[in-house]
Amino acid sequence: MTATTTFRERLYVTWWIWPLPLLAAALLAAEVHMGFPGVRSWLPYVILLPLTAALIAKMGSTKVEVADGELRAGDAHIPLELLGDVEIIAPEDRRRAMGRELDPAAFVVHRGWVKPLVRVRVNDPEDPTPYWVISTRRPDELAAAIKS
Repeated sequence: MTATTTFRERLYVTWWIWPLPLLAAALLAAEVHMGFPGVRSWLPYVILLPLTAALIAKMGSTKVEVADGELRAGDAHIPLELLGDVEIIAPEDRRRAMGRELDPAAFVVHRGWVKPLVRVRVNDPEDPTPYWVISTRRPDELAAAIKS
């Protein structure tokens, strides 16, 4: 973390999501094992279980950061001086904010396992994006970092 970083968060996948995909991968490997007995019967386990774990870990590699005068969410970044109002969306209002109230031109970094959201208006007349919607576990800290 650099000296100018005021907020950093990784939207990792919570522990309770891991068992179901790993179980599905193990069942799929068992199906292949039953269809191809013999020397190569261990191969689906060696391939599918680590591949599933790697995919779950990749899903949790998204970073949200306010550093060096920019807001970074995933691969995108925008200077803080181009940002306007910051609104914290409570978990109970998430469905409405991501549904009928969502502008199709909005930039969204949403992870279903992270409930709170932050909506940040974009004040750049050349940018067609009206606002960013970002999942975060610490919405108050992110809003404060953007405003400061």
